[in-house]
Amino acid sequence: MAASDATLTAEELLAAQPALPAAPAYGTAGIGDVLRSAAAVLGEKSFSNVLNLPAAKRICVVLVDGLGKAQLKQRASHAPFLRGVMAADSGGGHPRTLHAAFPSTTATSLSSLGTGTVPGQHGMVGYDVLDPRQDKVVNLLGNWDAGVDPLRWQPFPTIFESLEGSVPCTTVSLPHFATSPMTRAALRGGTFRGAVSTHARVEQAVEALAATPRALVYLYWSELDKAGHAHGADSHQWERQLEELDAGMKRLAAAAPADTLILLTADHGMVDVPRNARIDYSAFEDLVDGVRHTAGEPRMVHLYLEAGLPESHRDRLMAAWLERFGKKAWVLTREQAIAAGYFGEMREGVGERIGDILVLAREAVAFYDLRRVRTAAMEVVGQHGSITKGEREVPLLRIPVTPKQARGKRR
Repeated sequence: MAASDATLTAEELLAAQPALPAAPAYGTAGIGDVLRSAAAVLGEKSFSNVLNLPAAKRICVVLVDGLGKAQLKQRASHAPFLRGVMAADSGGGHPRTLHAAFPSTTATSLSSLGTGTVPGQHGMVGYDVLDPRQDKVVNLLGNWDAGVDPLRWQPFPTIFESLEGSVPCTTVSLPHFATSPMTRAALRGGTFRGAVSTHARVEQAVEALAATPRALVYLYWSELDKAGHAHGADSHQWERQLEELDAGMKRLAAAAPADTLILLTADHGMVDVPRNARIDYSAFEDLVDGVRHTAGEPRMVHLYLEAGLPESHRDRLMAAWLERFGKKAWVLTREQAIAAGYFGEMREGVGERIGDILVLAREAVAFYDLRRVRTAAMEVVGQHGSITKGEREVPLLRIPVTPKQARGKRR
């Protein structure tokens, strides 16, 4: 993108870039369709089984944080049990690949999973975003601002709340998530069982499944994502965590009641970003000229402009980004992202939380504003947030219960 392109409009700038990927498959093969379809299978008539899941009396949804479809296929030798599941479950029926919500980050995808709604509705549109009421950037994952009420920020009922009185629902996760703002916003309702180790979480899930004739259990698995952030998805540490996941799913299949449908999926994939491709964009004055706030993920940046600036200023800022990083990222306006369907149908007020300009990483690159975040943030190796295939595509595996174990003395 040449410097003279600063005179182009936002529409012309977008047209000059490589074609944007299609929007996530909301409503047909998205992460938000998993619990909705499970609820329909369990008899809740207000939901539809859009994923074409098989009949079951008990369902356990395992959400593996950070397990992209591509990473699982590439490292399948470290997951012999899951590799066998993938090979055996290759016929018709449910989709084998789902799309993460956009941005491809935990707060957004888990909110779609928990509520069955799109980001434009539930409003969890990034890792951290602008709260227009306070005119400040707030975190939506583990460090919520005291001025943000989770129930007002995300007002829709969760799937668990919708099933109260009809199907017992249980969340099995790390204990400190029991009353976290993120849980209250996106996964409230039902019973919470906390356990620190992965082995204990599997045991808690089995107990919850066996406790009632019908059940919906949500099991959260965090360890793979942590290993990816610290060491990368192309690391021995990540492979060891995949091996632990594989062993855990084998234990779950061996111990769960015979009529259980076990589904494994994820909230996003991951891209390893080399150290020399982690860029402090705040060092370039032309990239932050007129920017009041920055937010989002390093691979999906929100830029919020000062009030009153003309569209021509926004367009010059877009052109400046494209001149430096046009081969590595897409740059588009809020309106263009909404029109592309990236956030799904929009609820009033949610658009104000989204940046005026969005920078979506296309290559293995990450963008930081070191005026706002600590330098230590640049040590993260495995990253996500953008809409590339490696970040957006996640598996949907149907894991069969092991017949011999299901008929054993435990039952």
